[in-house]
Parts: sequence; C-alpha cells; structure tokens
Amino acid sequence: MTLPKLAYLTGEYPRASDTFIQREVAHLRRLGHEVLTCSIRTTGAEHLVGPEQRDEHTRTFKVIDAAKHPGTLIKAHVTWMKTPRRYLSALALAWSTAPKGIKGRLYNLIYFIEAGVLAHKLDQEGVTHLHNHIAKASCTVAMLAGALSGIRWSFTIHGPDIFFEPHHWRIDEKAARASFVSCISHFCRSQLMCFADAKHWPRFHIVHCGVDPSRYAAQPDHTGQRALFVGRLAAVKGVPILVDAVARLANTHPDLDLRLVGDGPDRETLEKEVAKRGLQDRVTFLGYRSQAEVAEELAQADVFVLPSFAEGVPVVLMEAMAAQVPVVTTRIAGVPELVEDGVSGRVVPPGDTDAFIAALEDMLRDATQRQTFGAAGRRKVLQEYDAATEARWLSHLFSAYATDTPKPGLRPDPELAE
Repeated sequence: MTLPKLAYLTGEYPRASDTFIQREVAHLRRLGHEVLTCSIRTTGAEHLVGPEQRDEHTRTFKVIDAAKHPGTLIKAHVTWMKTPRRYLSALALAWSTAPKGIKGRLYNLIYFIEAGVLAHKLDQEGVTHLHNHIAKASCTVAMLAGALSGIRWSFTIHGPDIFFEPHHWRIDEKAARASFVSCISHFCRSQLMCFADAKHWPRFHIVHCGVDPSRYAAQPDHTGQRALFVGRLAAVKGVPILVDAVARLANTHPDLDLRLVGDGPDRETLEKEVAKRGLQDRVTFLGYRSQAEVAEELAQADVFVLPSFAEGVPVVLMEAMAAQVPVVTTRIAGVPELVEDGVSGRVVPPGDTDAFIAALEDMLRDATQRQTFGAAGRRKVLQEYDAATEARWLSHLFSAYATDTPKPGLRPDPELAE
C-alpha cells in the first residue's frame, strides 16, 4: 500500500518545548512517509538549541513568510477562486467559526488568507493528508485549508488550555470536520467528548506522545540528592513549590540541589526569590537545553519533580521515567494514566505544597525506593509510550482514513506494536 504523503502543521515548528512532535515526524519518515513540516510563524532562535531543531527549521515551510510575498499570496487565492462555490464556502466557514467581536472576525479572515497559501503549497507538493498539533489557531488554518482544497486533515489535541476556551477555538466544529482526532490520553478524549456530537466519538483515537527509550538505556545511580525540573518557567508549572521545598528541606538534606531546565515569563521572578532566600548555591537555572543535554541531565538526576497545576500528559515525565528516574508530580488530567502513585513515582494533589514536599522528602530518604520506582517507570514507557510504536499506530490511522476500509478502534491491536 502506498503511504499517504503528509504535511505537519503547528503554530511554531520546531520548538525546544515540543520535541515530541519532532520525534513523531522523524519516526513517520523512517516508516516511509514523506513529511513536509509547516509552521505558521518562524521559530525564534532561542528554540533552535540542537542540531535536530536547526535541521528541521531549515526544511520547514513558513506560512506567514510565504504570505508576505504578494505574488505568492495572490496566486494561491486565485487558484482556489477557480472553484468559487468551495472558495465561498470556506470563507463562510471562517466567518461562522470566528470568535465574537471585530477582533475575532479579523483574525479568522487572516487565518483564511494563510490557509489559502498553505493549501496551495500542499497542492504543489502533492500532499494528501495534513495533520495539525495543538488544535488552536494553527488548527483553524488547517480546517480552512481543508475546506479550500478538499485535502484530508486531522489533528492532535493536547490540553489543558484548549479546554479552558473550547468555544473560542471551536473544537466542536474541528472535531466534526477532521478525518479523525488524535487524543493524547483518555482524559483528553473525554474532555473533547464533552463538546463534540456523539456521532463523531468513534473517530477520536488515543495516540500517546512518546519518547525514544534507547536514549536513556543506562541504569543511573540514584544515591544522591539532585532534583531536576524540565519545563517552561511559567505559573502553570508550580515552580515556586520547588523553591519552597529546597528551602524547607535544606537542614535535613544539606546536599539537596535543584536544577531547572527551561525558560519562560517567570524566570526573573523565580531568580529573585531564590536570591532572596539565599538558595543560589542550591538552585541552578539552566535555560533551554537540547534533547541530548536533557538526557545528560536526567542521567545525573536522582528525582524528577513536576508540581504542575495543569497539564496534558507531560512528555518530560515520560523522558524521566524512560531514564529510570523516579518522579514526584501532581494528580491532574492524564498524569495518573502515566504515573501510578507508589509504583512508578509519587502523585500528590495539585497545589498542595506540604504533600509535595513530604513526597519528595520520602523519595530522597529511600534510595531503594528510588531504584524500584525508576525501573517500574521505564517498563511503563516501554509498554505504552514508545515513540516508534505510537508512530506506527498514527501511520496506520493515516492510511486507514485514506480508504473506505473499516476504521480502527480506540487503541492499536497488539500486533501493530510488534
């Protein structure tokens, strides 16, 4: 069977914080798919932290950059105007799905303009299926590109923020029009089901974000007191809880140190708080790091900490578990589907600083427990969150929806994982 030629679209690609998308694309290419990567905006230099990002950035089609050329923009839309009924129908869709107010209408008209340019590029490249990640503005562009050109399209929905404003982003309409929807967890799927007509539910499949376990094959020596955080330095991640934990555990755990990989709007505030509490020697801000550098940090970590208030299913937890690093995290969204409390880590109520610190202290005191949890975590990732296996499942979905054959179920049959 000929594999569909794919295009992948996000708002910014590649980004240091979305390495799971790069892994997914890489595995699909290894399976034999041609994949054209597309980005609405041009990624900032701060995200090009490794050779993988720089290589992908070079080969990625930038929609806004292309649309800035009048000749490209006019040629694209004139092409679609040759089928006026479809063109006007797509324009009406942009208008009817726009958020309320003049600003919302204006933005959707801009998305329509971008969609024309994107659809023309996909047509020129012979792409037969467009896939979007995130499901917000870039997914609106994907939906309109599908309406303009008739190309099959699908999207991966993550959360949690998309579910804070489901009507603004019209996830009901997107779910109705897409060939299928890839949901990162059962929890995520259930949230989409709240807003979508029940007749569409069979097309909502579970496709886990995944990691490459081979990057983390070595058994680390979890006998120290190093805690590691990887993520955006933003309010939703709960990083002040970690700073508080280091301060409160300083006397009982004099060797405890915390390393923070990532950047974001709260970095300056967090740095000031660390200085105010005299923790500069215990808390290190590392900024963004490449995938290889994150793997090196995990190899030196004894505990991975993620006190988030809202998440989908954090890929950084999968990376830590693949590296056999025990995790302390919070009971939100799809996290309990990945981390089982008392088996592969500790899962505590979100926002409960005392519970988080108690779980961390318990982990720091017991090296045997850390080894046991770390081994269990890796087994879980190998079974359900291997990027290569999930890419095979996603490839199967792309092919299945290109034909009139019976459609797949919620998760792949066991033989597909072989």
